[in-house]
Amino acid sequence: MTASKDVAQTVIRRAAGPEEYPRLVAIWRSAVDATHDFLAEADRDEIQSHLASDYLPHVELHVADLDGLPVGFAGVSGESLEMLFVDARHLGQGIGTGLLSFVVAQCGVRTVDVNEQNSQAVDFYRRRGFIVVGRSELDDQGRPYPILHMTFRGAGPEPEAVDPRLTV
Repeated sequence: MTASKDVAQTVIRRAAGPEEYPRLVAIWRSAVDATHDFLAEADRDEIQSHLASDYLPHVELHVADLDGLPVGFAGVSGESLEMLFVDARHLGQGIGTGLLSFVVAQCGVRTVDVNEQNSQAVDFYRRRGFIVVGRSELDDQGRPYPILHMTFRGAGPEPEAVDPRLTV
């Protein structure tokens, strides 16, 4: 068994409340700094300033704990995965995969929007059964960061997208 599988199997997934927002914001920043090099620093700061007040309270939060400390989280609204972030020190250890598997199975997640420039995330979701079904030129706040709209089609090889122009 690999080290990442050992870590993923020891992670406890649980709900989170407002008292944990500061730690979740720190996880978000760590993950974004490590994976979102396309995102301008000013935009990172702006988004971070709104996380605890405008984003986290509006999703069902699921936290991954390792050795009693939060190391990742997912935010769900209906069938949509609104956010999934893992602390940079724990990337590649199966924590994100565990969180995604949990919210797909337990929360009924079927859709996710991903920054097109975040090729790691696009590949992550594709390998786990999501396909691109649409694209928006701007993010939800009107910033010039194209968004790919992805839908869960189940495990296995990725089927053909409805429109081949939508594939990355």
